[in-house]
Amino acid sequence: MRFLPPLPIDAALDDIRASLDGNPRLVLVAAPGAGKTTRVPLALLDASWRRGKLIVVEPRRIAARAAAARMAESLGESVGQTVGYRVRMDSRVSAQTVIEVITEGVFTRMIVEDPLLDGVAAVLFDEFHERSLDGDLGLALALDGAALRDDLRIVVMSATLDGGRVASLLGGTPVIASEGRAFPVETRHVDRDPLVRFEDQIAEVTLRALREEAGSALVFLPGQAEIRRVAERLDGRLPAGVRLAPLYGALTGAEQDFAIRPCRPPERKVVLTTAIAETSLTIDGVRLVIDGGLSRVPKYEPDTGLTRLETVRVSRASADQRRGRAGRTEPGVCWRLWNEGQTSALQPYSTPEILEADLSQLALDLAAVGIRDPAALAFLDPPPKPAWNEAVDLLRGLEAIDEAGRITGEGKALARLPLPPRLAHMIHRAAAFGAARMAADIAAILTEQGLGGDSTDLADRLQRLRADRGQRAADARAMAAKWAKLAGNAGADTPTTSLSPGALLALAYPDRVAEARGQRGAFRLASGRGGMVEEHDRLAREGYIVVADLAGKAERARIRLAAAICREEIEALFSARIVAETTVSFDPAARAVRARRVRRLGAVKLAEEPIAAPAGPDVRAALLSGVGRTGVDRLGWSKEQRRLRERAAFLNRTVGAPWPDLSDAALADTLDDWLGPFIDGLTRLDDIDAALLGAALDRLLPFGLRQDMDRLMPSHFEAPTGSRVPIDYGADGGPAVEIRVQELFGLDRHPAIAGGRVPLTLVLTSPAHRPIQTTRDLPGFWRGSWKDVAKDLKGRYPKHPWPDDPLAAEPTRRAKPRGT
Repeated sequence: MRFLPPLPIDAALDDIRASLDGNPRLVLVAAPGAGKTTRVPLALLDASWRRGKLIVVEPRRIAARAAAARMAESLGESVGQTVGYRVRMDSRVSAQTVIEVITEGVFTRMIVEDPLLDGVAAVLFDEFHERSLDGDLGLALALDGAALRDDLRIVVMSATLDGGRVASLLGGTPVIASEGRAFPVETRHVDRDPLVRFEDQIAEVTLRALREEAGSALVFLPGQAEIRRVAERLDGRLPAGVRLAPLYGALTGAEQDFAIRPCRPPERKVVLTTAIAETSLTIDGVRLVIDGGLSRVPKYEPDTGLTRLETVRVSRASADQRRGRAGRTEPGVCWRLWNEGQTSALQPYSTPEILEADLSQLALDLAAVGIRDPAALAFLDPPPKPAWNEAVDLLRGLEAIDEAGRITGEGKALARLPLPPRLAHMIHRAAAFGAARMAADIAAILTEQGLGGDSTDLADRLQRLRADRGQRAADARAMAAKWAKLAGNAGADTPTTSLSPGALLALAYPDRVAEARGQRGAFRLASGRGGMVEEHDRLAREGYIVVADLAGKAERARIRLAAAICREEIEALFSARIVAETTVSFDPAARAVRARRVRRLGAVKLAEEPIAAPAGPDVRAALLSGVGRTGVDRLGWSKEQRRLRERAAFLNRTVGAPWPDLSDAALADTLDDWLGPFIDGLTRLDDIDAALLGAALDRLLPFGLRQDMDRLMPSHFEAPTGSRVPIDYGADGGPAVEIRVQELFGLDRHPAIAGGRVPLTLVLTSPAHRPIQTTRDLPGFWRGSWKDVAKDLKGRYPKHPWPDDPLAAEPTRRAKPRGT
């Protein structure tokens, strides 16, 4: 069979047919533009071993539809005759269809329902390098089924693939390589300007490319939002005869067809696209590529159960694929929005989805065919164990598998629905409430980007979906009706139910029920994660919502889609999950422990009421926490106790063991040890009085130690007059005594403690208790500056004695007798 126009892959078709005649498996590595997608299936139509259909598996719907159209055109037929396609929400097949081009997701459903692929002669996996989860699973299941069918041909095709590694996976199968039809592509680098918005700069580069070069342009952007913003910046500025054509998965088939359809010269177009156009598609007339160097990929977070979209740098393989788009039909030019040196720093290949995805669908699909351990299948990259365990736990929580990993009746019901397990569970559970149709509409919105608009409120999107008269919305409603019917509850086209959209969404995501947490628009999810909606958003006024889509990692992650739910619905739906607990915490304003009875769904608080704090370790811990927050020094110590602690602390600093450290800092670090045994049954800081603290100190300073301390470090200094003056052990200069100077007359030795080893710091005061001298050498003071000090004091306090020789004078606490 010969086809026109000739393509590079034609030279390899005989080798491909001969290889498959003798070997049921084949790896085909063909460069972009070789024509493998559309020529190889047609070349196998008359193969001697073909006794059934040829299934071509494509990563994306747009590629499946385009490939089917090109093959049908090559045969001079319409799509749906010899060549047809089946994708989500659309199919064109008939009884005469031999080649079916289907998406990876459709193939997974097909092989789960029929593991032996009865009536299928060959499965061709196209663009396998994209390494989607469905692609990896589909190939693993096909290889497993082929073990029981030696007549089933399996062909893995790719442009940028480690053919040897895949050949090993297929049991050492032959590898055939084909050169592509690649015209020269000039690469021009434009440094990314950090002071200019990404969309502004890429729009300017696009306009420059259109001015400098002929032909249509393909502009690679991370996602739909960037496509919209770049389109706004290009609107009204494009050269005459240039049309704008967005291209992404959420568009209708007609809109996608317009983007890939050739222009009629001299018209040109600018196709603003996501990674959807990296492979499979050849857009005639494109010889200019503007690559922003970014891609948006799903990242699963096992700790939150959320799959978020993350914008990342493209891999080198993806960058090369994008660049190659400019040289498919003629020499072209590629502008890259990064400097040339950064290319070598790009990751060589994109990370396979199986290493980063939510594996619950894979686990359910394997359970449906009786496989409990993924190690039983041949995966190019085995599923990571932690993510697999997380998926198994989720399926058990949904009652889809039992403890042994076997699929249950509930699991079989979920497996019949071509949806992720959570959404299938939502529809199946909703059927019991007569609300499967609304649940199915919600599932359609969640799985079809852009369906129902872009409102944050799911209720708004549901309303718009039902009112939308467009073909895509009609197809989505028809698809949802089929899901509802599969769940056993077709319902009305515009269903009514007592359950709100939020309640239905919560059936899928109980861990994403969220409560308002103070600041307007701020919510906390049951999983513990935080999220925000704009303050002016209607959902910002709600007390509880259910989050369907969340962007960002931080506590202020942006909630992109959610629905309101009332507390009564949460209580009714999740009574078995809701826990009642007593919480205790310290209230600084009241200086007391407060207890509350709280009902929670995960981290979401549904109700609380104050109760008397029950005695126990939680209350004790809360009170000790309050002591730590308020400060040990704020407890009800008596003056004597504070002095005792200062003496012990001084001994600890100067001598060490066995003297304990009774400083504030040391006691704060050991609250549970010294204070904990004495506060059982207490709830207020004021209950910790001097008597209780005294008992605690008795344990810290036993009687024997305290006697030794009294001997070495007395609490008071006994002056020659008989006065007992307290010693300050907390003074910066060491133990100090503040005393009127007259009480030390006649004292010829400096006072000391610790057997005379530690001199006291004497703060000598006037009769009015004003400091006049600080000394650690009293005899030296008498002999030295006393005369000058006494002269001054004599003038200020004439009624008091100020002897010239204080060593010969009697100590006194009184003034001179009257008349002297």
